[in-house]
Amino acid sequence: MSMTVGVFRPGTTVLHRLPVGAKLLGLAVLSVAIVVVRGPVSSVAFLAAAVVLALVGRLDLALVARSLRTVLVLALVVALLQWWLFSLDRAVESLLDLVSLALLALTLTVTTAVTDTLDAVVRWLGPLRRLGVDPERVALTIGLAVQALPGTLALAQETRDAARARGLERSPRAYLTPFVIRVVARAHETGDALKARGIGD
Repeated sequence: MSMTVGVFRPGTTVLHRLPVGAKLLGLAVLSVAIVVVRGPVSSVAFLAAAVVLALVGRLDLALVARSLRTVLVLALVVALLQWWLFSLDRAVESLLDLVSLALLALTLTVTTAVTDTLDAVVRWLGPLRRLGVDPERVALTIGLAVQALPGTLALAQETRDAARARGLERSPRAYLTPFVIRVVARAHETGDALKARGIGD
């Protein structure tokens, strides 16, 4: 199965044409509002707004379902804990808020090329060069973080499929141990590649 998280898909929608700065600012404002404003009613409203933005960006429903599947499982776990510790309203709020945040982030990554985002970061941080800030290095860090998510999810999927093929899908050890080893190996490979290019010394 190919992973689709964080993959830009060209298009001509309003969201595709918006400047990177406007989209990042909008994501930041909505994210803060989702965290700050409390209550199930506001959570439903935020989720509706996230769905509308996804529709405006013409996200593929299959893409959304695959990309948010892992997030939904985690959100359900968090919601159950909130229900147990606090109340049902708190659980529903947490579930909807997490799904809204994930859907907003997915919409941004699908409608915004990573290179455009990194170029914008370099431009914004340009004035800080005189203070010793390296805009290119910061942009590289952000780019690696963006690419790390789909890569890690892909490793998780591959490792789980391998465990299932051996009939060990119910054994956490058969899944977690090789998964951790592969993630660490991927991190070492990335570090070696950066050092070979004189980055990170």
